[in-house]
Amino acid sequence: MKIQPKMAATALFVALSAAGVVASAQTVRIANQGDALSMDPHSLNETLQLSVTGNVYEPLVGRNKDLSLTPMLATSWKQTSPTVWRFELRKGVQFHDGTPFTADDVVFSLARTQVEGSDMKSYTNDFKEVRKIDSHTVEIETKTPFPILPDVLSLVYIMSKKWCETNQATVPVDRRKGVENTASFKANGTGPFRVRERQPNVRTVFTRNGSYWGKIEGNVTEVVFTPIGNDATRVAALLSGEVDVMEPVPVQDIDRVNSSANTRAITGPELRTIFLGMDQKRDELLYSNVKGKNPFKDKRVRQAFYQAIDIEGIKKTVMRGASNPSAQLVGPGINGFQPEMKRLPYDVEAAKKLMAEAGYPNGFEVSMNCPNDRYVNDGRICQTVAANLSRINVKINLQAETKGTYFPKVLRRDTSFYMLGWTPATYDAHNVMNAIMRCVDDKGAGQFNLGAYCNPKVDELTLKVQAETDKDKRNAYIKEAFDLHAADVGHIPLHQQALAWGVNKKVKLVQLADNFMYFKWISLP
Repeated sequence: MKIQPKMAATALFVALSAAGVVASAQTVRIANQGDALSMDPHSLNETLQLSVTGNVYEPLVGRNKDLSLTPMLATSWKQTSPTVWRFELRKGVQFHDGTPFTADDVVFSLARTQVEGSDMKSYTNDFKEVRKIDSHTVEIETKTPFPILPDVLSLVYIMSKKWCETNQATVPVDRRKGVENTASFKANGTGPFRVRERQPNVRTVFTRNGSYWGKIEGNVTEVVFTPIGNDATRVAALLSGEVDVMEPVPVQDIDRVNSSANTRAITGPELRTIFLGMDQKRDELLYSNVKGKNPFKDKRVRQAFYQAIDIEGIKKTVMRGASNPSAQLVGPGINGFQPEMKRLPYDVEAAKKLMAEAGYPNGFEVSMNCPNDRYVNDGRICQTVAANLSRINVKINLQAETKGTYFPKVLRRDTSFYMLGWTPATYDAHNVMNAIMRCVDDKGAGQFNLGAYCNPKVDELTLKVQAETDKDKRNAYIKEAFDLHAADVGHIPLHQQALAWGVNKKVKLVQLADNFMYFKWISLP
């Protein structure tokens, strides 16, 4: 039976109301437009996924409220040589099942990020060896000097070797293939919260870890996380008190949330850049009426698409001013951001001329893959891009879908033209260079370069940026790489979106520019 939207909304309210019945003064109810697709911390390198699982699992090195590095499962770290880092591990830490945390878990977890099915390969692809020195000391040797290694490790979560082996979860679930294992639905971390109940796409319940090694600043003892994809339903749930926190607040509803006596919208800049990618590898596109060749291999076509997109129009009409148009794949707040870089001008006539020069005066058809519940106004942005491209005679067959099916599809590279958003986990340009701008290999380089853009000079500069300790030289390498990528039109940058969380006024929490929400910092009266 097909469930109608109204029925689905009613069901959500019933579920939320039921949650409210059992809620105590220390239960916080959080709603998001999507759900974490798995409890496996290595299965999907996506902000919501890592934000949710980051309350259960922990890295060696974490982040403070100001996004500076802080000790987590490692108490200290140092470089013993240009290619070797030594980490002293925290003693007395237990996983949720009571198993002691040791160096064996670190060696196992870092190896797990590199096997088939892992979505975290780009964080560890330049590791040469991870060595156990003793029960609470490990060394990581890299292929080349790697001065930003502690930053890179901040989202690589540690799992229990024993638990994974017992539960046949020694390899990550592969979201591209729809494969699942025990780690998809159950979790056993060292973090401040445990998973008590997991109903994918319905709700997940977390409870406070009473044996947590560290301090939990907030007083919340239970978190009920509910995905609500419909914007109006999500806003109504906040305004009625059915949920205490929700995100994102649609840009058109921010004033409404702020004008309510009981709610407020917390807004701020986000470090995420939204961009478009194109298949530049296949000799013939999978989803196009052009046969026998790939128009995206021609820079003139890529540039025509870029210049046909009215980014200021998107900012004004779709984002209602809550976006920052970008000329590069990183934005302000990311180390290596180049403020002097300018976007190619919006120029339909120039775009038409480029299409004609490339041999497509009458345009062509191509499918575009977009999520409709992951980024702010993602579906509407793609609709607007499609309308823009129609002006240069390009017919976009838009395929907008929930991120639960969207990500597995595009991560298999089963796409010709797609949208993606990226927040550099290290807050450094190297992250996006390594994961998105670098030529694709089987070790994790270019893991999210889904259109297989490739410039060997950019690869060379990425390794220089990774190894260089002189700040001026390093920034010069970053600038050169970004200039090359822009000249190639390797991707089409759109904008940085703004954060907007809807919060009941009784709730205190911390909003980070990377859009992570940590339960340990949430308090109720």
